[in-house]
Amino acid sequence: MRIRIGSRESALAVAQAKILIEHLERRGFDAQLVTMKTTGDIIFDQTLDKIGGKGLFVKELDRALIDGAVDLTVHSLKDVPTQTDDRLPLAAVSRREDPRDALILPQGENEFDAKKPVGCSSARRALQLKALFPGVEVRPIRGNVITRLGKVDGGEYSAIVLAAAGLNRLGLSARISRLFEPWEMLPAPCQGILAVQSRQGFDTGIFEGFHCHEAFDASVAERSFVKALNGGCSSPVAAYAEISGEDLRLTGLNTDDNGAARRCTLTCARGDAENAGIMLAAQLA
Repeated sequence: MRIRIGSRESALAVAQAKILIEHLERRGFDAQLVTMKTTGDIIFDQTLDKIGGKGLFVKELDRALIDGAVDLTVHSLKDVPTQTDDRLPLAAVSRREDPRDALILPQGENEFDAKKPVGCSSARRALQLKALFPGVEVRPIRGNVITRLGKVDGGEYSAIVLAAAGLNRLGLSARISRLFEPWEMLPAPCQGILAVQSRQGFDTGIFEGFHCHEAFDASVAERSFVKALNGGCSSPVAAYAEISGEDLRLTGLNTDDNGAARRCTLTCARGDAENAGIMLAAQLA
């Protein structure tokens, strides 16, 4: 049986889609990769909050799935809006890769030049970077991972911040100069988790061995937090859930009316993940 897997055409998106493809091939399926450009991959001269948010990375793939051009799509779950089309349920999520953010310096450098800006692509990272390094200039950066590495190596930035998960999946872990622990820089909700979307009625049994229940429960809490705050790409919202046995510990970040970051943590039963997000959002609203 042939299953067509829809993906963005960037090197990272393809590497992530291949994780699912390898699983399906081990189960005896003929998995075919179908790549396409999304609006978010085409417009680079504006930040995402100015052109519609992270949903621009999934819109064209959603359309291909609805139209039947592909059978499944693979995304970074952090790019998937919390409000999804009922026709396109989340069919599975992967085991979580390293959820941390990483600092990347120009090749051959051991510390960043304070006279040059640090490049990062999100308000969440910018807010926390400025708290960690007072006085540092943070400047937006767009483009795929390889493009951004080229910009820092070319001297345009003193350093850049990227998700460690993406670098690991591309075999570029050696480029990481420093990892930020979650207590230093709280990750984006669902960072490091892959999402598989399907059409309604698709047989999810084929994801046995791929779907990670722990990552799913963490994602439910983190996405519930964002949804309750009505947070999007332009909002410096962060959330990270840790699971230990049947307990779930959720930490969230939001900003107050003056733009200052506020954090809070709560612990609950793992089965109460969705309510955990709602309750934490209420504390930080």
